[in-house]
Amino acid sequence: MCATDRYRNSGRPILRVLAPHLPGRGPHRRSMLKHRRMPKRKAAIAGGAVVALVAAGLTFQSANASDDTDQFVAKTLSAVAAGNLASTLSKDLGTDAAGTYYDADTKALVVNVVDETAAETVRKAGGKARIVENTLAELKTARQTLTVKATIPGTSWAVDPVTNRVVVTADRTVKGAAWDKLSQVVKGLGGKAELKKSAGEFKPLIAGGDAIHSGGGRCSLGFNVVKDGEPHFITAGHCGQAGSEWSDSAGGAAIGSMVDSQFPENDFALVKYSGSTEHPSEVNLYNGSSQAITKAGEATVGMQVQRSGSTTQVHDGEVTGLDATVNYGNGDIVNGLIQTTVCAEPGDSGGSLFAGDTAIGLTSGGSGDCSSGGETFFQPVPEALSAFGAEIG
Repeated sequence: MCATDRYRNSGRPILRVLAPHLPGRGPHRRSMLKHRRMPKRKAAIAGGAVVALVAAGLTFQSANASDDTDQFVAKTLSAVAAGNLASTLSKDLGTDAAGTYYDADTKALVVNVVDETAAETVRKAGGKARIVENTLAELKTARQTLTVKATIPGTSWAVDPVTNRVVVTADRTVKGAAWDKLSQVVKGLGGKAELKKSAGEFKPLIAGGDAIHSGGGRCSLGFNVVKDGEPHFITAGHCGQAGSEWSDSAGGAAIGSMVDSQFPENDFALVKYSGSTEHPSEVNLYNGSSQAITKAGEATVGMQVQRSGSTTQVHDGEVTGLDATVNYGNGDIVNGLIQTTVCAEPGDSGGSLFAGDTAIGLTSGGSGDCSSGGETFFQPVPEALSAFGAEIG
């Protein structure tokens, strides 16, 4: 996380963008088969027996979703394979898709849909269908309402497919009139949103996994990639600006130059290697071994993941939300992030989020630390690769 020594010594958790660790300084900143939808009441009945769901510590109305009961058996899948199936079904279902998540206990992909016809498509493909109340379009509209009416520093929101709602999180700095305003906006969204409070403070964090240094600051290398046949690596965009030189030791000789950096809105950067620095496609596990990385993949809610960074080394956790919007303050708003339970601290910014041999994300920011826990947000790797025209390698 990109935080200064004053954050470390404050004795309080903070929500931050993981930016390069700058002594005495804050984070560096720049700058389909479509189906006719049935009425909701009818759809809930058609889906089978309705049940009360208890998820993320909350109890939901029994009319909110129904269980899958028919002759089809859901496929047993890895989290990565489930993500691939989710991508395929999203295209097939179109507007009838209402989100997906991975059930780690049964190793099945759960797909939210709005009617029984769409549910049958899911079952035939090997997924577990779940008829829900809110469509993705309705949840998207709820997010837009939050953007227009509740753009408040220290807040984030992401779609949670398990609850079929937009989960809005406010950090400890949101209080008084700001808290009242946010509460009223969320209340006005009814069953489409819920409000949570974080004990930390959202901040960018700065500090693959290996340490990288520039101008006295430290971040973490994300993944080695290839662009136009030349070796590069990707890291967080808030770590530095295009043209900055990076080394693998404090005050050491440059190993590469940042050729592109995007922050805010996105949070990714591309550094081109210079000289003969070795650049294997792997992540440092900080135990004398490494994890080979062969491909990039999309995150899925429920996916078990690991993070490697130069401050706190390797920690694991679970993906809890996708397409998250985070307001780090000072006008730094980043969209499309992965929300997780993985901890991180200043200096971990840009580091690797991965699942086995699959590159998933780049550490952006969060709250808390690796003693007390907290939330951490990650820039999806596939989006960064697409923007740069690069590939894992």
